[in-house]
Amino acid sequence: MTSGQRLRQLANVFNASTPLGLLLAVCARTTVRRGPRGLLLATGYRWRLPSASAFTVGNVVVFRASPADALGNPVLLGHEERHSTQYAWCLGMPFLPLYFLAAAWSLWLTGNPGSANLFERHAGLQAGGYPPARSLDFSKNNSERPAGTAGWNEE
Repeated sequence: MTSGQRLRQLANVFNASTPLGLLLAVCARTTVRRGPRGLLLATGYRWRLPSASAFTVGNVVVFRASPADALGNPVLLGHEERHSTQYAWCLGMPFLPLYFLAAAWSLWLTGNPGSANLFERHAGLQAGGYPPARSLDFSKNNSERPAGTAGWNEE
């Protein structure tokens, strides 16, 4: 583990996001094991929400897949690892409301919760299974402009 990964691991323990992730993993009856780069992998998640194939809480990456499948998808694991770093930068639990606000903004703007979500864009849209962001240029046809966006891209 690099010093940055160790720092992220410690930050997410002290900011309570990793303990919350472990509590969730235990309540959901997942199998938790050590993963690469200071991550903990919780596999076999069966609850309905969230419906994603993987999500992260602190340094705990929760997968619906088996341990072999989770480790066999390094692109998705890297995406989730970047979310783990985002928890550390947001000082833990503030990540959740910030993430949900960004997802709501993206849903309103693009029709899906990831394409314009700052956190998902930073973690890698394609790696997380999200479609690329559509152009946000509404200057050609005023009727295509979302409500409340008057003045965007106007000269």
